[in-house]
Order: sequence, then C-alpha cells, then structure tokens
Amino acid sequence: MFRVFQEEKLITIAMFTCLGISIILRIFLGLLYRNMIKEADNMAITKNRLLRQCKTKFASCYEMSGGVANISVFVDKFLGRMALGHLSFDTLYHLSGQMMLLSVVCSGIGVCKSILTGRTLGDVLPFYIASFFGLYAYFSISTVVDVSGKKRVLKVNLVDYLENHLSPRIDVTRQDIEMLYGESVFEEKQGSRTPARGRRRKNARGAGRRPEQRTLELMPIGNRLAAGGEELAEMEAPQPPFQQMPPVPPQPEGAAAPDPSAVPDDSALVTEEELEALLKEFLTS
Repeated sequence: MFRVFQEEKLITIAMFTCLGISIILRIFLGLLYRNMIKEADNMAITKNRLLRQCKTKFASCYEMSGGVANISVFVDKFLGRMALGHLSFDTLYHLSGQMMLLSVVCSGIGVCKSILTGRTLGDVLPFYIASFFGLYAYFSISTVVDVSGKKRVLKVNLVDYLENHLSPRIDVTRQDIEMLYGESVFEEKQGSRTPARGRRRKNARGAGRRPEQRTLELMPIGNRLAAGGEELAEMEAPQPPFQQMPPVPPQPEGAAAPDPSAVPDDSALVTEEELEALLKEFLTS
C-alpha cells in the first residue's frame, strides 16, 4: 500500500521534511518560552541573555525619561523584538505554520502526479493518510505546547517584575545617590559623554601643533598692595629742606685759600618761609 512512497521518493522526502521542521520549530519555541518563564521568576539572578537585556533597557529608559509611563507597551515591544540570530520568535512561529502547509502541498503534488501516471485511488491513498496524520500531529503538539499562552504568561511575569520590583528599586537607588553626591551626578552622566569624547579627539589631533605655553609668575595681591603702600609712603614722606650754602666771597690774588673748617655753618640761617616755599615746590612738582 505504501509502495508509492518508494516510487515518488523526492516528493515523499519533501513532504515529511516539511512536516518534521514545522513540528520541531513549534516544540523549540515552546521550550524557549518555558525556560524564560522559569528564569522570569528569579529575574534578579537570571542568566538568560534576553531577560538581562530587558532589565538593562528598562533601567536605561527609566533613568533617561524619569520613568516609564506604560510598562505593558514596553514589554510588548521587547517580546516582539526577541530574536534567535537573524530570525525573530514571531518569524519562527509563522514559519512553523508555513512549513506545515508546504507539507500538505507536497502531498497534493504527489497525488496529482500519481493520478497522471495512471495509478488508482488506492495507490494514492498513502498521501492522504500522511497529510491527515501530519495535520493532526501538528495541531495536537501546538495545543500541548501552547506558544501563545506561554508568551502571555511571560509578559505578565515581566510586567510584574518591572512595575512592582525594579521600578521602586531604581527610585531608591537614585535617591541614595542624590543624597550622597547631589543631583549633578546624573546630569554629568548624561552630558559629559559626548563633549568629553569630542575634547579628547580635539586634544589628540592638536597635540603636535599646540605651541608651548609660557607661564608668568605674578606677585600676590596682598604683597603688591604692601609694596605699593611702602613706595607711596616713601614718596609722601617730607624730604629734608635743601640747605643752600652761602656764596664764598672772591679772594684777592695771592691770598691764601680759606680754611674749610673756618667757614661758619649758616644752615641755621635758613628761614621758615624758605622751608615752606621749598616744600610747596617739591609737592607740586
């Protein structure tokens, strides 16, 4: 009865290969979601790469925006972006169904080819039987695995953890950091990344062209004031009056030179009016 499978080997191999791939993909997705549900119960110590990525993205969005308004939408977007390599989980889910349909198409091609070659209904019956049992196995396994139900459970667990456990912890941590270091810490984290990189690049580019800087040592303001005060005091201090020497009378020729010790000291002869005139002249000059 199943001799037709041996005669149509290519069609038979394609039919059972597509059926097997569709069932394997559905079971594989069910196991992935099941593992993630178990890890979601211990999100604080999870080692799952996707769940850790979810926590990191949520914490970053929470700190940048000051909170996440709709956590359910955030989780939906994350679940829609989960991927295994270049294929997302949703793509794998739909690919499983498409492979099952392709298996049925291969079975129909086998039936048509068998009828064209003159085979009877009993000869092509194995293709119908394989298609019916393949569909039954596919839908039965899909019901047992229940990928859609596991996805809903995973969403509920993630929303519960992010909303009731992670969000309060982020607020407490932020308050503790603000109490210790102030609010400027978060502003510096957000604003110092790009400018700091730009400054480092500019410094690296202009390191060889920057001229040598010269430093100039300046006297402290206090010392300069003190030095200026001393100079001002010296300028404003009264100077001793100029003592004019009396003219020496001309001596006749042949007379002996006068003795310097015998010259009378007339410094006391300067009057008070001359002192005032000299002082005024000095101050006005």
